[in-house]
Amino acid sequence: MTRLAEPDLVVGAVQRRTVRVLVLTQAVGAVGITIGIATASLLARDLSGSESMAGLAQTAQVLGAAVISFLLAPLMARRGRRTGLMTGYVVGSAGALTAVLAGVAGSMPLLLLGAMMLGATTSANNAARYAATDLATDENRGRSLSLVVWATTIGAVAGPNLTGPAGAFADAVGIPELTGPFAIGAVGMLAAAVLIGLLLRPDPLLTAQHAAAGGVASTGAGRTGSSWSRAAATVRERPVLGYAIAGLALTHATMIGVMTMTPLHMEHGGSGLEVIGIVISVHVLGMFAFSPLVGMLADRVGRPPVLAAGGVVLLAALVLCASSPSGMSWEVTAGLFLLGVGWSLAMVSASTLVAEHAPLDVRTDVQGVSDLVMGLTAAATGALAGLVVGLAGYPALALGSLLLVVGVLGCAARAVTASRAPATRRLA
Repeated sequence: MTRLAEPDLVVGAVQRRTVRVLVLTQAVGAVGITIGIATASLLARDLSGSESMAGLAQTAQVLGAAVISFLLAPLMARRGRRTGLMTGYVVGSAGALTAVLAGVAGSMPLLLLGAMMLGATTSANNAARYAATDLATDENRGRSLSLVVWATTIGAVAGPNLTGPAGAFADAVGIPELTGPFAIGAVGMLAAAVLIGLLLRPDPLLTAQHAAAGGVASTGAGRTGSSWSRAAATVRERPVLGYAIAGLALTHATMIGVMTMTPLHMEHGGSGLEVIGIVISVHVLGMFAFSPLVGMLADRVGRPPVLAAGGVVLLAALVLCASSPSGMSWEVTAGLFLLGVGWSLAMVSASTLVAEHAPLDVRTDVQGVSDLVMGLTAAATGALAGLVVGLAGYPALALGSLLLVVGVLGCAARAVTASRAPATRRLA
């Protein structure tokens, strides 16, 4: 009995250490990824000279996150989570500095390039939530994933609130005010890369592969075809993965489209950067602060019901946003908060479904494709959001997003049945 239990004890110890390290890293790295949220659309508007193009910076970041997530998947499959996460944070930091240079040079194309590179940090954050489940059990998979998501609260809430001080820093060093948040964010991303490199040992994914191979190191032999083809084949074999990925994509698109245009909606009513930063912080608080409770709920009552609950909360959020006047209001504040809570419910539950049903040998492939689809959908929505607001206004954007949430509810309903169906291949 002792010999049989020893491997489980070792894996459990590595799992606990992994979650602790990822929690610390997310807390630091989240400052870098969220500090520019409140100013990205404003900087894009100033550089382009058009409000209809204000959402392009956030769209470029989401698009970059989608593509880089897909590229990081095979790297992590070969070299482990540590190498993939470090790469994402370093590229993201370089992107933040490129955004600063874009502001100094007055170049919109350079800003879009920097924003795409900055998306690598989002890719790393997304991969980190999956890294927390590599060694988790069925009973604690949702909780492990949600703890890492929750850790983002620490840096994410602080990030937007540093918008004002970051502007003062920008003035002190002689760069445009709206680029200050990106300069400070670059430091946070580099710190996250250093923490991952030093502390994420042993690597959770490589440890899981090693354990599944019976103690023989995995070389990746037998992985045939492209990452996309392996993921697509797995989704066909396990339809629940398709519904989970679609639910993720529609949820993220809803959040990105409305959140991106909120700073402009508020500025039209005379709100300053500090007030906008507070509202964005409330939104981010809703996204991450309650994640551990969401994870526990997903473990106890099931992933699809929690996904459906997220859809219901998103509906309420959109109605509030649609009814909000320009500027600061309780409607936009409450709407953004509920938008974050709904996103959390749907994101944690759907991500747990992906982690739970993706076999080990194609785990990073499925997760990379999931983040690619999620990012591309959100990028398209973000690009359209600026046009919709320019032509019809912010309330029209919020009401139009209701259609996306109907899709989330449909995915939740189908996932209930699909998650009970036997898979055509055994879960590794």
